[in-house]
Amino acid sequence: MVFPVLPRYTSDPIQVISERPFLLITGQALIDANKVKKDEIIEFIRKYGGYLKFTAVYVESDELLSGDDIVDLLNNGVTNIFTSNASFHQFLINEYNIPQNRVVVSADGTYTVKVGIVDTFTDGRIVNIEDLDAQSISKSLISSLKTDRPDRLFPTLVVDTAERCLGLVYSSQESIQLAIERQVGVYFSRSRNQIWVKGETSGNTQKLINIQLDCDGDALKYVVIQGGAQSSFCHLNTESCFGQLKYGLTSLETFINQRKLNAPAESYTKRLFNDSKLLNAKIKEEAEELTEAQSKDEVAWEAADLLYFTITKLVAEGVTLQDVENNLELKHLKVTRRKGDAKPKFIEDDSKSSISEPKEINSTEDKPIHLKVISSKDKTAVEVAVSRPIQKTSEIMHLVNPIVENVKNKGDKALIDYTAKFDGVQLTASVLEAPFPEEYFEGLTEEMKQSLDLSMENVRKFHSAQLQKETMVVETQPGVVCSRFSRPIEKVGLYIPGGTAILPSTALMLGVPAQVAGCKDIVFASPPRKSDGKVSPEVVYVASKVGASKIVLAGGAQAVAAMAYGTETVPKVDKILGPGNQFVTAAKMYVQNDTQALCSIDMPAGPSEVLVICDENADVDFVASDLLSQAEHGTDSQVILVGVNLSDEKIQQIQNAVHNQAMELPRVDIVRKCIAHSSIINSDSYDEAFEVSNKYAPEHLILQIEDAQSYINQVDHAGSVFVGAYTPESCGDYSSGTNHTLPTYGYARQYSGVNTSTFQKFITAQKISPEGLKSIGKAVMCVAKVEGLDGHRNAVKIRMQKLGQIPQGFI
Repeated sequence: MVFPVLPRYTSDPIQVISERPFLLITGQALIDANKVKKDEIIEFIRKYGGYLKFTAVYVESDELLSGDDIVDLLNNGVTNIFTSNASFHQFLINEYNIPQNRVVVSADGTYTVKVGIVDTFTDGRIVNIEDLDAQSISKSLISSLKTDRPDRLFPTLVVDTAERCLGLVYSSQESIQLAIERQVGVYFSRSRNQIWVKGETSGNTQKLINIQLDCDGDALKYVVIQGGAQSSFCHLNTESCFGQLKYGLTSLETFINQRKLNAPAESYTKRLFNDSKLLNAKIKEEAEELTEAQSKDEVAWEAADLLYFTITKLVAEGVTLQDVENNLELKHLKVTRRKGDAKPKFIEDDSKSSISEPKEINSTEDKPIHLKVISSKDKTAVEVAVSRPIQKTSEIMHLVNPIVENVKNKGDKALIDYTAKFDGVQLTASVLEAPFPEEYFEGLTEEMKQSLDLSMENVRKFHSAQLQKETMVVETQPGVVCSRFSRPIEKVGLYIPGGTAILPSTALMLGVPAQVAGCKDIVFASPPRKSDGKVSPEVVYVASKVGASKIVLAGGAQAVAAMAYGTETVPKVDKILGPGNQFVTAAKMYVQNDTQALCSIDMPAGPSEVLVICDENADVDFVASDLLSQAEHGTDSQVILVGVNLSDEKIQQIQNAVHNQAMELPRVDIVRKCIAHSSIINSDSYDEAFEVSNKYAPEHLILQIEDAQSYINQVDHAGSVFVGAYTPESCGDYSSGTNHTLPTYGYARQYSGVNTSTFQKFITAQKISPEGLKSIGKAVMCVAKVEGLDGHRNAVKIRMQKLGQIPQGFI
């Protein structure tokens, strides 16, 4: 029994509800087709369907409503057809293919419902609206309740319209009656032994949508809309008495609504609301990326992206998730459905041979791979061009958190299980111990060894020069000597992306500085190859050269968790460094904020990015190659060219060079998608070009301008700078000596790239003589006194008293 009364509407139901809104609290309706027109029924469901769990229409024959009319009603949200005419019941099922459970025929005045709700309605429970008021409804509900509690109270579960639990409270007969009359949350407070109107003192009010009775008749469920400034149910100002609700679609809708009102004028979110073309383009982009996603993780990630922008579209158009769910309910209840084919423009015709039939001239593959060209005077366009993709870390955390917790609790078993699940490799042990077996070096050529050795030596030279070996000593006052000295971080975990890719460059960029800094325990982590379950020989070679003690054969969030907390075979480390996908980044951020892990990380991370500044004298082939070297990283990579007074002819030459070089690259499909959202910003001067660059704060900044070295002093924010025509970013990635692990996503404004000090901590010391105590003691006592820290003051005073340094009369 959901509600003991089924109101029977015998006149326009919308007009009835406007006069008696308390009827919606029952959550159900029976509309008499003898008295109410079909269009009025459909309009009623469209307006109030979200409040109702069940809506039936009473029809005796096809004289008032034809079979087609009834199908139309069922397709527009009517849950059931009630009839006492058995022949008509059979006619609808046989002639119109209406499911048998959607047409309920009376059996001795009883209607048994199994769609929408499961319940049985007798003539006594079906009541004409003329005979119903708030008092009679509440009496009917109370008479159907039972309780064995001495205080005669009824447990009441309070949920929101998304069926999320807000809390457990209690109701009395009086509070039930008041709740129905006022259509607000009214309960009984056991602690105060009185009626409790929700929000009367706190302001966190509730609109009561409907009341439901459980199957045993001894508990209630109130469906409410929480209101007030904080919209919190609990007295602790949380959404529910069980803490904050999970960050799902409903919470996302609330967040985006808040962003619509409060987002800064220049923010990305605000632009999405103000620029419908941009928002529509993002929805199409994310839909395409979802169709191209391959793995389970990729599909989940891209689907979340699409949902984010979809809900932004809903909010922008004033549509709620409840409106969407109402439409889903309508679709679920339809008894006739369209064929289900996609529109022709979205269907690939497999029957046509790609060899015999030429591609359409306007197909994406035949379009030039060109960047958008905008003027620096178009501030809005520039803002869009340098905007980075939204990172929804809080959403991905819901996927990462269980992985981290499982590894923390189950150790090696979880690590091995996740490697089988995510990497497709069944391991018996999750750690490779040094010295590494010779079989792991198979396939490593002498040429590759020499290349890695050269790269490591250059990285070692540059990072050794950064090493602070001497203790810094400063005498701040006579007898007050302060010092600062470095110590290596004892245990470091270095994450090396792998699986289908081979990234020995990341291994050496992290391993060599760790060795230079003197870290005592260097642990690598890299996912094994599906082909043989091993890590690439290049990575193993670097690991052996830098003195790594172990290689954890795992990737993703599980590898980060294993190094942060330790397992039976993986040692717990003090700091985790290295790039990775969104799951690796989220896991790093998780463990950094968990005091149980006591583990720091190198920096936040985002997609790879490059900004190139070039002028009219730049070599267009060099410029194009630098742009493409970043574009091939991924479709979400950021590629920006800032030109200085470039002519139309020069811009076209660059565009041609980009297209021609891209078509020769094996990753051309990735490049094409990246370049599609990349831009050339043509500025009026060098100063303006560097202003754009500093605002963007790129990971990689390439200067292809005349006398490039002289402009270094204009660079305020960048991860690493590549100066001059013959300094491609690729050299910094591998062999020049600088580090390629750099801040992205604008974090170059406050973070440095990985360097020797990244693997060190700095300790200060001070030594104070009696002379020094006399120099600063009085100042210490004075400041401690005003702060009310007498113990601090006393520690100095006692010493100065024994030295006879306290002035006479000093208190």
